[in-house]
Amino acid sequence: MGRRDWTWRAGGHSSDPETSDGTLQLAYHLDRPFDRDTEMILAGEAGRANMVWFIDYSDRNTRRVRDLLVRTAGRFGADGVALSIRFLCGDTGEGGGIAARAAIAAWKQGRLPEMHRALFSRPPVYTEAIVLGIAKALEYDIERFRADMNSDETLERIAADEASIAGASPGAPVLFINGRHYLDAWDETALIEAVERPLGQRVRIASTDFFEWAASAGLVLILATLAALFIANIGFHDAYEHFRETPIGLTVGGNGFSLPLEAWINDGLMALFFLLVGIEIKRELLVGELSDPSRAALPIIGAIGGMVAPALIYAGINWGHPDTVHGWGVPMATDIAFTLGIMALLGDRVPTSLKVFVSALAIADDLGAILVIALFYGEGFHMEPFLIACGVMVLMIGLNVGRFYARTPYVLLGIVLWYFVHEAGLHATLAGVLTAAAIPSRRSGSVEGVAAQTQAIFEAEMREDRGNIADAAVMRLQNAIERLREPGFHLQHRLENWSNYLILPLFAFFNTGILVMGSSFSAMAPESMGVILGLLVGKPLGIVGICWIAVKLRVARLSSEISWTQMAGAGFLAGVGFTMAIFIASSAFSGAELESVKLAVLMASSLAAVTGAAILWHAGAKSSENLGAVPEGA
Repeated sequence: MGRRDWTWRAGGHSSDPETSDGTLQLAYHLDRPFDRDTEMILAGEAGRANMVWFIDYSDRNTRRVRDLLVRTAGRFGADGVALSIRFLCGDTGEGGGIAARAAIAAWKQGRLPEMHRALFSRPPVYTEAIVLGIAKALEYDIERFRADMNSDETLERIAADEASIAGASPGAPVLFINGRHYLDAWDETALIEAVERPLGQRVRIASTDFFEWAASAGLVLILATLAALFIANIGFHDAYEHFRETPIGLTVGGNGFSLPLEAWINDGLMALFFLLVGIEIKRELLVGELSDPSRAALPIIGAIGGMVAPALIYAGINWGHPDTVHGWGVPMATDIAFTLGIMALLGDRVPTSLKVFVSALAIADDLGAILVIALFYGEGFHMEPFLIACGVMVLMIGLNVGRFYARTPYVLLGIVLWYFVHEAGLHATLAGVLTAAAIPSRRSGSVEGVAAQTQAIFEAEMREDRGNIADAAVMRLQNAIERLREPGFHLQHRLENWSNYLILPLFAFFNTGILVMGSSFSAMAPESMGVILGLLVGKPLGIVGICWIAVKLRVARLSSEISWTQMAGAGFLAGVGFTMAIFIASSAFSGAELESVKLAVLMASSLAAVTGAAILWHAGAKSSENLGAVPEGA
């Protein structure tokens, strides 16, 4: 388990553009970079920076921002910004297409700016007669203009412009600044900053690129783990242990509540991680991959096999060892942060359908791991705080039934629930999952309705002509846009980066500072061998074996894009246990046994990652060769 790519939603956002690896595409990119020699440049031909503006002359939004872009480019002078245009106008026989053909014909005569201004200066209805009339008024060479308008080269240029944006074609206007899709506000100050790129802007762009890289969360986890191992093995192990055990607490009057720093991270911060996992599981069960029985069958079956087989292998090896056999839950879980991160690094060698399968399997795996932790890895049981926790949960369910959609009451009650779950002797992270279950779900808002509402608000504000928008209107806009997603989505969006790049790395750092040099670790110890074979053998054997049986019995269906070799590679990658395996180990063991189990988890996860990646690389290369060998026209 661990950080998954939260932007992937196979079932929830089917209308959103997606990349080839199944992740939500937040930005487009140019397949045809800016080329000063071939671009249709409106202004600043010698500009050091460049803006590529995709337009449709008949589009109302394009017409609204045209003065803003020209004015912004003009702020930098002739040598500042080169502003070029490309077209997103659909059918070239319609109004926008006719205007685009006229602009290209004017550009071929070296007089694009005049035609550009003229096309925008009249109502957005264009016919060939109208644009020919404009050309005559501007004293163009009419015969050449007519021929250029209707030439194959002109039509090919418009088609090439539309194809130069990678992914599904968005609607105009779209802007690229120095080759980067501009996603900020269409505001003059924001545009100027995007061109000038002050330090704050460069840092924000770099951080955004890093966060959107599918393997970034896994990389941060690896760095946190290496840092802990390094510190613990260069002479600071005692200081590291002392820091982990530092008590931190709250005291009110004569009452206090204190836990070691490690416990605050493992039981406190990780409850937020489990809150996000719970939200994800709930969404997938309601509207995602796991909501459709036909699509959910194979991932759920694979998850069951991937949990049962490692647990049985571990239990078999540790049978007769009462001090270690209770650790059977350690090799059950998959760290999806590393699994999907490695798949992302392999790129097109891994089919999208396999990534979807592994993601859905991990959701089911998460649910199984949560149940195992809740049922088998608590610490004693105390009835009174348990009953209070039940009362808090009943109150949260009451809010849900009453359709209280504000998130704050659930978060505050979730904190209270966490305390009483902890005091009851159950694993405190269970409170995060229960809070996620209590947060109400509802159908996403109507895009058409919200669009009409926001348009009405903006038009009313523009009629006031105040030069800015009133606070009340801003609040109405925020409420309308927030309605497009359910409350859990917004909470997840607020917390996901904190979880990916702070909570999980802190967990890794405070749980993997193992003393390797001079340790008494033995891979042949039953608890170590059980973990290693459970992750390295049990995971792929359980997943692939039970899926093969299910497909042969026609209980489930395997996508035609996925080969059994690729399934084996994914099965090995699922053996990267890391975060959750260490989490369960911390609940099941202590002392030297815990250190040995953690080292076993690290060793098995590393071997599983290398083996799975090698299999998928080989299978992807073979698949590409077979694809290239298909005869033309076959």
